[in-house]
Amino acid sequence: MNHPWTKLSNGSARPTTAPAADSPHASDLAGLLTHEDADRARDRWKVGRARREEGRSKGFGRFLVLWLLVGPGVLVFLGENDAPSMLSYSATGARFGVGFFIPFVVLTFLMGLVVQEMTVRLGAVTHRGHAELIFDRFGKFWGFFSLGDLVLGNFLTLVTEFIGIRAGLGFFGVRPSVAVGVGLLVVFAAITTGRYWTWERITLGLAIFNGLFVPAALLARPDWHQVGHALLTWTPLPHGNSFDILVLLLADIGATVTPWMIFFQQSAVVDKGMQPRDISAGRVDTLLGAVLATIFAIATILATAPLFHHGIDASQFQAAQFAQALRPWIGRAGAALFALGIFEAGIVAAIAISTSSAYAFGEVLGTGHSLNQPMRDAWPFYSILLGSAVAAAALVLIPHAPLEFIVLIVNVVAVLAMPPALAFLVMLVNDRDVMGDAVNGAWANVAAVVVTVLLIVAGLGFGVATVFPHWLSWL
Repeated sequence: MNHPWTKLSNGSARPTTAPAADSPHASDLAGLLTHEDADRARDRWKVGRARREEGRSKGFGRFLVLWLLVGPGVLVFLGENDAPSMLSYSATGARFGVGFFIPFVVLTFLMGLVVQEMTVRLGAVTHRGHAELIFDRFGKFWGFFSLGDLVLGNFLTLVTEFIGIRAGLGFFGVRPSVAVGVGLLVVFAAITTGRYWTWERITLGLAIFNGLFVPAALLARPDWHQVGHALLTWTPLPHGNSFDILVLLLADIGATVTPWMIFFQQSAVVDKGMQPRDISAGRVDTLLGAVLATIFAIATILATAPLFHHGIDASQFQAAQFAQALRPWIGRAGAALFALGIFEAGIVAAIAISTSSAYAFGEVLGTGHSLNQPMRDAWPFYSILLGSAVAAAALVLIPHAPLEFIVLIVNVVAVLAMPPALAFLVMLVNDRDVMGDAVNGAWANVAAVVVTVLLIVAGLGFGVATVFPHWLSWL
């Protein structure tokens, strides 16, 4: 039985549609397929069988299809609920409590949802990674520009992930070198499977522990009437140092909308073998990730709000100090959950962000760039993945680093780097030669333009405030 095939940039091919039930098993095609293609084809056949089950039993079949296709969207948003993001939310709750920032965080995740939905479509339609598409459509100059933007941002963010890992385990008395070593071992263990599906499920299992911030928030006994009022009325900006408020605004935006998310999710969609007919499931996956990440982010603000309500100055808190400071208000158990949440956030993001860098390098260099490939066949891909993690972990062990400042500034840098990345994305999803009938519609373009303008305004605002701080007096 003949199946359509998509030609890849590295000369290999992969099936673009799932084979029928009577098709041969992937192992029977070993002479035609690479290890990567065989694994991906096997996953696609499972999806094909699930779709046929959906036709016979809509409830179970639909759930099975979603279960098989869910992954990149949840991972990208829970991965972005990383150590610097959760510590940014912690600083927000500790300095300003419940109010303006609760609905603001919801808005930032809506912005992220707009961006990542376009990413899903781009990956499912083209079967190519984001870095590879930029090189092909815009040339080497812009390709290397976007790659450099990504790699620098990713590396700085990786440093903060290991700050979170060190801080989270530090609450329990674990030495920094041991904590960082544990983080590296988890990253290494996750990628040794030689299978995208296994890597994805392991990382998803770790990512769900981002929900540890929910019981920590409940132990803080938040005023739910105040929370509901904040969500429905959107109270004015709080009073305080205007520059600090602006940095927190940008840090919270950078906690949900960053360049690595685009590169990672598109490459993950390709590595998973998703097809145009899977776009609807990809949207559900992305929406689920955004909803979960929003809940966990708000929970983090609620968990640290007692510090604000009791007049505790949190301006100099660094990482694990938040958990220690919260202990009188949410108890030993609540503080431990908070610290474990920071550790989890750093671990999952370290896995996802280092993988994002490796995907991009592999796409640009034309070497193997799939988690379905064993290490011996794609050693440059895995070397970049592990090398970036090891280098970031080493920097974290430098003593007396201003941890909270680094954490906040990394998210600010992400905001400043986002407009160029978003511009490439919008141009690609509006290119009919690339997308065919899956190009952006009018409303999708309106939403994309609004998000881009907001990010540009935020970046310009930060630049102006840095050069002319007295202009912030109107706040």
